[in-house]
Amino acid sequence: MATLFAPAFEIPAQLQQLTNLADERIGAKVLQCSDDFFAEAQRMLQFTAPIFVEDKFDDHGKWMDGWETRRKRHAGYDWVIVKLGVAGKISALDIDTTFFSGNYPASAAVEACYAPDQNLEQVEWHQILPNSILGPSQHHIFQVASENTYTHLRLNIYPDGGVARLRVYGDVQIQLKDSNEILDLLALENGGRVIAYSDAHFGHPRNLINPGRGINMGDGWETKRRRAPGFDWCILALGQAGKIEKIDIDTAHFKGNYPAEVSIQAVYIEDATDPQLIPQSMFWPFLLEAQPMQMDHVHSFINEILAHEKISHIRVNMIPDGGISRIRLWGKVAD
Repeated sequence: MATLFAPAFEIPAQLQQLTNLADERIGAKVLQCSDDFFAEAQRMLQFTAPIFVEDKFDDHGKWMDGWETRRKRHAGYDWVIVKLGVAGKISALDIDTTFFSGNYPASAAVEACYAPDQNLEQVEWHQILPNSILGPSQHHIFQVASENTYTHLRLNIYPDGGVARLRVYGDVQIQLKDSNEILDLLALENGGRVIAYSDAHFGHPRNLINPGRGINMGDGWETKRRRAPGFDWCILALGQAGKIEKIDIDTAHFKGNYPAEVSIQAVYIEDATDPQLIPQSMFWPFLLEAQPMQMDHVHSFINEILAHEKISHIRVNMIPDGGISRIRLWGKVAD
């Protein structure tokens, strides 16, 4: 069975600072759809790039990695309603038809609504993308001009066909229950993101902010073996600035390659660009001085945290190299 993998896609620079609100890892899910006879609509929300398995068929026909409806033999169009993983302000959409070369929709439109109570019966839908032409096996990036916060999205495809992946890029709007709520302010679902890193040979630092514990050694940040003086580092932005009360550093699955020590520097800054943060980060004050690490273990720190009124960015120093599965920064959103 020959398997084709989608070519590497470089997310446009202006979107790299945003969160994919339709990522199933943070809770995005399909609520309803008009039809998904050939391929389940939920596949469209996977984080991984689509694949094509040449000889793979199921009871409904050719297996496709995405959402695919039947050929329509009457008037109308197909649609799917997606609950976003988190509420947010949407800036751009990526409607990806990779591997759908003869069965892609002719066009698509997108509506969105705000329904935090999940009641879609009386909700008002707003068009955020007018009916727009699609092409075969490619990413379609559409800018969205809206300041509204949305919780749900409706993708309409005309008249039928398949979409490999749907990405909804935006700014997370944390829905606080009360001002004293403790959150992981670094978590992907709360808007955390990676800015820069020294090395990611075996695993990308974006895994540090994924939900849950790491599933294996590949689901973490791991650098190559250092053969020169120094140490590895990465810079992360919190989704919301806040005061940190607890830090968890998890080395799950890293047993012969965990770091000797880890330290964290931190700063509160409002207007620096990402490239400016890299040289500045060397001089940020410590939030957590170097702490010894153990293999395959959750290290929790409370009393060791150094005083900061609030922080917006951190620099994680992995001394000298190795792998970390997750980092959690528990705290309250700052005013």
